[in-house]
Amino acid sequence: MILFGLSMDYHVFILSRIREAVLGGASTEAAVAEGIKSTAGVVTSAAAVMIAVFSVFATLGAIEFKQMGVGLAAAILIDATLVRAVLLPATMKLLGDWNWYLPRGLSWLPKTGAVTTQRA
Repeated sequence: MILFGLSMDYHVFILSRIREAVLGGASTEAAVAEGIKSTAGVVTSAAAVMIAVFSVFATLGAIEFKQMGVGLAAAILIDATLVRAVLLPATMKLLGDWNWYLPRGLSWLPKTGAVTTQRA
């Protein structure tokens, strides 16, 4: 739960920048590149701070703190590098305009911007 809560903040941050670029008229591929590039410093810094803090837990006396510290530090390192820097852009590039598809059953959700393409 801790990892999910921490990583979702910068995941939403990255996707917001990508969505802004798409709504500004960029293609999904260009928007992904711009979103990753514009958020890379913030996401890397946040991940480095969290890894450092959780690594300190590994120096504490209780084994539970050591396990939690090493586990969370490793998980954040994997999440920030593999998931956010490799899997997210690759998946979004493969999906293209399908990233922004909203099924009809969810049409009750509030609109946050113009839809670039409409699928049946």
